[in-house]
Amino acid sequence: MTHRQPDLELSPPVSDEVRRTTCYMCACRCGIDVHMKTGSDGKKRVAYIDGNRDHPVNKGVLCAKGSAGIMQHNSHARLRAPLRRVGPRGSGEFVEISWDEALSLATDWLAPLRAEAPEKLAFFTGRDQSQSFTSYWAQNFGTPNYAAHGGFCSVNMAAAGIYTMGGAFWEFGSPDWEHTKLFMLFGVAEDHDSNPIKMGIGRIKARGVRVIGVNPIRSGYNAVADDWVGITPGTDGLFILALVHELMKAGRIDVDYLSRYTNAPVLVNGDPKSPEHGLFLRDAEGKPQVIDRNTGKLDAFDAKGIRPDLHATHRAAGVTHRPVMHLMAERYLDPSYAPEAVAERCGLTPQKIKAIAAELARVAFDEAFTLDRTWTDFRGETHQTMTGRPVSFHAMRGISAHSNGFQTCRALHILQILLGTVEVPGGMRFKPPYPKPAHIHPKPHSKSAPGTPLDGPHLGYPAGPDDLCLKEDGTAARIDKAFTWENPLSAHGLMHMVISNAHAGDPYKIDTLFLYMANMAWNSSMNVGGVTRMLTDTDANGEYVIPRIIYSDAYSSEMVAYADLILPDTTYLERFDCISLLDRPISEPNAAADAIRWPVVEPDRDVRGFQSVLCDLGARLNLPGFVTQDGGQKYADYADYIINHQRKPGIGPLSGWRMGASGLTHGRGGPNAAQLDSYIENGGFCVQHIPEEAHYYKPWNMAYQHWAVSIGIFDAPQPYIFELYSEPLRRFQLAAEGHGDRQPPEALRERIKEAMDPLPIWYAALEDGHVDEAQYPLHALTQRPMAMYHSWGSQNAWLRQIHGHNPLYLPTRLFEQHGFADGDWARVTSAHGEITVPVAHMAALNPHTVWTWNAIGKRKGAWALRDGAPETTKGFLLNHLIHELLPPKGDGLRWSNSDPVTGQAAWFDLRVRIEKVPAPAEAQPTMPRITSPIGQGPEKLAWKVGK
Repeated sequence: MTHRQPDLELSPPVSDEVRRTTCYMCACRCGIDVHMKTGSDGKKRVAYIDGNRDHPVNKGVLCAKGSAGIMQHNSHARLRAPLRRVGPRGSGEFVEISWDEALSLATDWLAPLRAEAPEKLAFFTGRDQSQSFTSYWAQNFGTPNYAAHGGFCSVNMAAAGIYTMGGAFWEFGSPDWEHTKLFMLFGVAEDHDSNPIKMGIGRIKARGVRVIGVNPIRSGYNAVADDWVGITPGTDGLFILALVHELMKAGRIDVDYLSRYTNAPVLVNGDPKSPEHGLFLRDAEGKPQVIDRNTGKLDAFDAKGIRPDLHATHRAAGVTHRPVMHLMAERYLDPSYAPEAVAERCGLTPQKIKAIAAELARVAFDEAFTLDRTWTDFRGETHQTMTGRPVSFHAMRGISAHSNGFQTCRALHILQILLGTVEVPGGMRFKPPYPKPAHIHPKPHSKSAPGTPLDGPHLGYPAGPDDLCLKEDGTAARIDKAFTWENPLSAHGLMHMVISNAHAGDPYKIDTLFLYMANMAWNSSMNVGGVTRMLTDTDANGEYVIPRIIYSDAYSSEMVAYADLILPDTTYLERFDCISLLDRPISEPNAAADAIRWPVVEPDRDVRGFQSVLCDLGARLNLPGFVTQDGGQKYADYADYIINHQRKPGIGPLSGWRMGASGLTHGRGGPNAAQLDSYIENGGFCVQHIPEEAHYYKPWNMAYQHWAVSIGIFDAPQPYIFELYSEPLRRFQLAAEGHGDRQPPEALRERIKEAMDPLPIWYAALEDGHVDEAQYPLHALTQRPMAMYHSWGSQNAWLRQIHGHNPLYLPTRLFEQHGFADGDWARVTSAHGEITVPVAHMAALNPHTVWTWNAIGKRKGAWALRDGAPETTKGFLLNHLIHELLPPKGDGLRWSNSDPVTGQAAWFDLRVRIEKVPAPAEAQPTMPRITSPIGQGPEKLAWKVGK
């Protein structure tokens, strides 16, 4: 009898329609295909999400977070309507109100401030991706008090990169995955840039490329590394400078690259008595001077045809000027940087450090290669080939979130540059609109006046003391004290200090705290208990110390209960967003790229996109950038703004499908009413490819410089050299030494002299000097899991199954020493507080370090989680052990728990001790349950879209 094969539908259709947009489940911003099905009510709903194979970021790859976006969109934690507080702050007691009432109330609160004292508004945003827009709104309001989340995330990495080489990793740059032969990661967790890194590691692993992971914790990327370096937290900079020592000692540095493309040959004033000691010798046009090897004479660093000399000195008017390279050799060849001197502190052996240095040198120089591509540099010299140094690095928050992180990040950039591996084949490559040196970025602005916009952009890169944001009396102009002597180069602000400074009235009192997507009552604050008390504290008259709080979020987070007015945001599938070249684009090294999100689904609640709300509120407040000449609302909503706003003629939020003189064009051009439609039709993004001859050497390659001008990145070519020696830092040091009209307070002079060294240094984390290391012998870290992004994922029904709660991981020696078994509990104590949490054993962990996943723990009542949810009983935060201020040191001062250069929150400096304790009923401390304005989600979650 003949067997009949059954007819099976092997690829059933998953949707009636596919709508392409951009993911928002982390900051990777991958392209996604959102599959829609028509329900029984005739409305189309999201049925499935997968990756867009045509997208430049992820090329179809999608992680667990991205796929789980459907559960984020359908979350029962979504806010449903504007809310006005009716109970005590923190009680969670609200009434739903209309949008007109909500915006009228906000206008009533904010209009008097703008008219009388705009600085009394503090407007800070969290991990949104529209900072060029929100900063524009704040600038037009006139308040100096604006910043986003970077100050408590990774400003050390960004600022160190800008000041050293015009960009850093991740959004600024990427390894040359195609050509690299050795890849080294420092402090990279699994959530940031996860799909491109996973794809890149997969590509290089397939070619047999060696991966070295430097991280106290061996998880994620470090777990697949060929060599794991389990470094002691906070000592990365010391390890890196030991590598520099070895490379310089062996002469394994790229001297040709250093002489051509860096300030290594630039001459420095060597007279300790001079007010210009440590500054560059400059010509009448202000250009740094070098000695030309061809002539032996002085010339400008960028003069046509010169070959800068790394060795020659120059003496004039009794002052000897030496090249930067001399100063570097003196410092880093010192025995104090030798592997034998630093290895024990780093938790390594001298042999390990020497072996890594030797491997870096071997690959960079012995495996060098050339590409046959002709290019012309900024001195007019034409090169027939491009030299590849196939060593690439990547680093993120792990080395950034320390109080010594700025100098550590600078040290890593110096290491790359000494090897000649930045912007060359096989090395680290910039993504447009970077590279951009510090001197072409804006300076910070803080001059506010009633009824007028701020005098310029809030954030920027100071070149010296004259650029600080200080009032006439020398006090801070900003509520977070950014760009003051306490944190001079705080390019992203100090969001973690806003609430405590506002509560203390230091430097002044504010009236309204306006927050967007910033969960400052929970995982985004150090000192959670203290901050929530500050938010609810009253004065002698019974009035709240922080009088008004406006908050916008899509979900019922912990912060919602502490606001007076809630402006509910949409989910990312329900609104327009702009991933702009003016902000944080999705470019790759070979192309400039930007993207949009668009409402693939209409909201089923009374919510509005926050950016559209700002357009409305800006018009109600009569902000200059948001009203027409006759006083009407200039932008109907955020989509209207994206299309029609021009930051300067021909340059708008999106660079694609603009109106040129002869029709549609990319880059420069006027507004195009159909621009968003063109993006949607193209999958939500636009790519502008860089010409092949401009792929590498971008800071010096005139083909790239002219291409960048053509698409609107620059108005004129901006070639520059890398800053091994940072003159802006030296200017602050000079002020601390008593030079100049603007000098720091006496109590800060020594700190500025030490921390703001123009050559990278290492110093111990500041908490180490404020606590007894014998009493608190362990380092405590958090790390972000690949399946979560900050606190967003912990209300996601799919992702909760991966990380429903978090243990504290202990290394083997510690685990056995205390007699722990998996599932036991420990009391963890810091100088600030204590927690009691479950523990687990982890062998691949630095022996002096304990750690846990970040932001898994939740407060009872938040996020629509049901009573007894594991996130609220076994989940916990290390934030209870951290404080925004360092412990008292006996000098009568309380120092910010931040990097003294940038103000970066020093999350990873925490020191603790542990002890085994009986298991409590739930993780401690417990905080009172908050009432949710949206109630709890269902016990079981199930639905079907379509047939």
